[in-house]
Amino acid sequence: MTPTRRRALLALAALPATLPTTGRAQTGARPPGQLIIPFAAGASADGVGRLIGAGLGPRIERNLVADNRPGAGGTLGLTLLARAPADGSVLGIGATGAVVINPHTPDATPFDPLAQLAPLARVAEIPLVLVAGAASGLRNLPDVIARAKAEPNGLSFGTTGTNSAQHLAIVTLARTTRSNLVHIPYRGSAPAVTDVLAGNLPLACVDLTSAQAHIQAGTLAAIGLTGGRRAQLAPDIPTIAEGGVPGFSVTAWMGLFGPAALPEAMRQRISRAVGEIVAEPDAQRGLLALATEPDFLGHAEFARFLSAESARWRDLLGTLGRTE
Repeated sequence: MTPTRRRALLALAALPATLPTTGRAQTGARPPGQLIIPFAAGASADGVGRLIGAGLGPRIERNLVADNRPGAGGTLGLTLLARAPADGSVLGIGATGAVVINPHTPDATPFDPLAQLAPLARVAEIPLVLVAGAASGLRNLPDVIARAKAEPNGLSFGTTGTNSAQHLAIVTLARTTRSNLVHIPYRGSAPAVTDVLAGNLPLACVDLTSAQAHIQAGTLAAIGLTGGRRAQLAPDIPTIAEGGVPGFSVTAWMGLFGPAALPEAMRQRISRAVGEIVAEPDAQRGLLALATEPDFLGHAEFARFLSAESARWRDLLGTLGRTE
């Protein structure tokens, strides 16, 4: 964890559980609301949730109480959100895996996020990067593709786990380029990066913040970002699309959700408020310090994005073997 990110997490963790609102809200006798954060306190997603909640409370005239509900890869908190009153008093943070990937996995629960939740706004993108170890001899995407096609047993890559956004990004790359990239799941980005640094693994796809210090030190080579654009956090790193796979884009993100029956007028109001927050320079600096990129989509556009992403991962996961 970088010192900047550590300071940001400590500052956000110091925010009170009840996120302050304006005097008008406090005197209006409106009961406190709840912001469900389905991740552990102190994680980047917790910081993003608290940052958005701190700005949103005054705009919707309701105190928002941060409520961390980690579990089931972010799904546990969202199932609670789906059963909450649809009056704007309970909102929640959701991320890629729980919303558009997990529902299509073989062991998925009956929970259907797109049917049971109301998308309100996309808030941030989480940059993912494919990296190679210094001893691997891999320096760019053509190197990776050529080696993966030439090796009889393929070229191994590590990720945070099976069916993570990182895993599916490289599966998509392998299929697009018809190269043999073999998945090795790890329990998080840090151990995968450790094995690449040690020369035990040639490649890993991880969140940028886990690899950036090593990229800057020259001990990891940045092959490419999986998203469709370069990251503000590391503008010198090209995208995979720039590296030779036009149109390639796989993103990880975080957004704000409510219960499915939330009225349209309330969806619009909350979406506009989040757009104002993400546009503020202080909020943008805060999101960047948490190793995320400010990336707002309003509620209607976010819903269309989620529908397309869900269909994309449903189709891909439907064709995967358990060992791919």
